[in-house]
Amino acid sequence: MAAAGGDGGAGAAEDAGAGGGEAALGRAQLFATVVDTFLEKLVAAGSYQRFVNCYRCFYKLQPQLTKSIYDQFISQLQTSIKEEIQEVKNEGNLERLFSSLDKIVEEAKGREEPAWRPSGIPEQDFRGTVVPYLLKHRSHLRRVLREKEEENRKVAESVLMGRDRIAELQQLIQARQQAWQAISKEQQELIMTFQEPQ
Repeated sequence: MAAAGGDGGAGAAEDAGAGGGEAALGRAQLFATVVDTFLEKLVAAGSYQRFVNCYRCFYKLQPQLTKSIYDQFISQLQTSIKEEIQEVKNEGNLERLFSSLDKIVEEAKGREEPAWRPSGIPEQDFRGTVVPYLLKHRSHLRRVLREKEEENRKVAESVLMGRDRIAELQQLIQARQQAWQAISKEQQELIMTFQEPQ
């Protein structure tokens, strides 16, 4: 029966490949076809004749009952296998993964550059994947640094201009204060001169 299972998988893949396979069918349908083909090969491998050979004594006594038991056994075996496979599909969310994979393949068809493949040397693959990202990140950081430096330069210029303006205002205030003091002194002198004759 193991040999039949192996043939079933290969036969299903060949059958699907001959009919256009993945292009004509989605991966979920292809998977269902492989499962169905496997079950057919399994039933063929576990033929009634082999079953009879295993239970010859029982067959000689009750041939019709043996046939009925065989039919029930095959039916329950197929049902059990289908249920197990459906459970695996549900647990692994295979339907969604198959459709996602189909979508990825469709999107990749329009690409001209070849898809990435591992070289077999993890360090080289890691470097090949991470280094371009790091270089891109470094150029981004340099650009941000240049922008910040330019921004800081403008802020520094603005601060210097502000300081110069403050210095000018202080000088203006001091000049006006001195002028006001001079005027005040002159007024006092003037008032004093008017008061002297008395």
